Amino acid sequence: MPADLGAKAAFGLTGLDDITIGGLARGRIYLLEGDPGTGKTTIASQFLMAGAAAGEQCLHITLSETEAELRESAASHGWALPDNFHIFELLPPEELLDDQQQQSLLYSSDLELGETTRRIVEVVERLKPDRVVLDSLSEIRLLAQSSLRYRRQILSLKHYFAKNAATVLMLDDMTAEVADKTVHSVAHGVIRLEGIAPSYGPERRRLRLIKYRGQAYRGGFHDMVIATGGVRVFPRLISAEHKTQFARTTMPTNDPALDQLLGGGFERGASTLILGPAGTGKSLLAITLIRAAVMRGEKAAMFIFDEEQGLLFSRALGLGIDLAAMVDSGKLVIEQVDAAQLTPGEFTQMVRASVEAQDAQTVVIDSINGYKAAMPEERELILHMHELLQYLNRQGVMTFLTVAQHGLVGNMQSPVDVTYLADTVVLLRYFEAFGRVRRAISVVKKRTGSHEDTIREFRIGNSGIALGEPLVQFQGVLRGIPTLVGAAPDAMLPRSD
Repeated sequence: MPADLGAKAAFGLTGLDDITIGGLARGRIYLLEGDPGTGKTTIASQFLMAGAAAGEQCLHITLSETEAELRESAASHGWALPDNFHIFELLPPEELLDDQQQQSLLYSSDLELGETTRRIVEVVERLKPDRVVLDSLSEIRLLAQSSLRYRRQILSLKHYFAKNAATVLMLDDMTAEVADKTVHSVAHGVIRLEGIAPSYGPERRRLRLIKYRGQAYRGGFHDMVIATGGVRVFPRLISAEHKTQFARTTMPTNDPALDQLLGGGFERGASTLILGPAGTGKSLLAITLIRAAVMRGEKAAMFIFDEEQGLLFSRALGLGIDLAAMVDSGKLVIEQVDAAQLTPGEFTQMVRASVEAQDAQTVVIDSINGYKAAMPEERELILHMHELLQYLNRQGVMTFLTVAQHGLVGNMQSPVDVTYLADTVVLLRYFEAFGRVRRAISVVKKRTGSHEDTIREFRIGNSGIALGEPLVQFQGVLRGIPTLVGAAPDAMLPRSD
């Protein structure tokens, strides 16, 4: 069945089709380039599989791998190649392995290049394919031996394929000694794949659409992974494309003292940063807010980077919060995130799925410290967080992020400053009073309304988090060593023991 020239040739990869705005314009040649191992052949195979599934004739011309290797690779992804997925193995004849034959004029580079071109034309004429993959250009470049002959050969192939209305994907492993941009100027579009080897953890992969004539596309780098089943691409999030209408109502936390401190509660479509040193109760405060959301009949999602899920369930149960029951009821989704294994784009996709597919209205990211480990540098972290928070805000989601500061008392340092991105900042602190280490909570920023400017003590007990009255008798609580300036501290919470 001939392909519809008005429709685009989709890759069959949701992320890549999104980046190319539907796929590739038909009847053109495209370049897919990248170092060996970046996923070129896998993407090309998925491109042909998508065409074959639509009833098109698809042809994979291989000059580097054997047909057996290609079929074995397809089987490793669980693909059964259909009858209209043709593989043409264009490898040197066995005579070329003979040293004496290689020295004869019969196998000069001119004849080898001409023979290669003739065989390509023959198989195309016989099969009349709608989609063609030429893998790879490195062998043609070697046969051409000069940049001028190589360019002429590519141009002749371009005109030939255009005459046959085939959509062609040429692969290049970029093994030339000098960066050769010959095909860049000839191709209708250019996609580049890159591999990044961090100092720890598995390699990371990303792609960029360098060129696409006469077509809008999503620029910049986009994360990708190669997994069983093929390549998955995670388009860069653009929050401006996801605006929605919702009521910016204030939601109480079911804790009168905490609601009073917050000026009534948290607002929909706003983000909150819970900031404090290790052990002050950031995660437990976030869990308390999740419980309040579930009690309101909403769904919630929690992404944990630092703590093992079983330990989190156990600690929450000690406060009377049964997270496992919430998960079993479908009201809560908890994802254990391994920062060493996950790309930022993949994490963003996980968060989006929790909102768009699972209708989560409260999202907790615990913590930014773990998220930072997935980022190559702080500047990119800020940009990712800005787009992600803007997206969540525009979906009407209440977002809670935790950041562990370095130190215990005194001057605290954060691994990354994201306070200006958040709409509300809740500060947790240790302070010493009467020979005991205590905890204090305050709201230092809230864009969406008024809030108390006081500092309250809070305690973590068997029944959860309990807040006391404002600590009006003390000065210097946030520095960790307060001074008693008033009468006896009646506002101090009694000890549960």
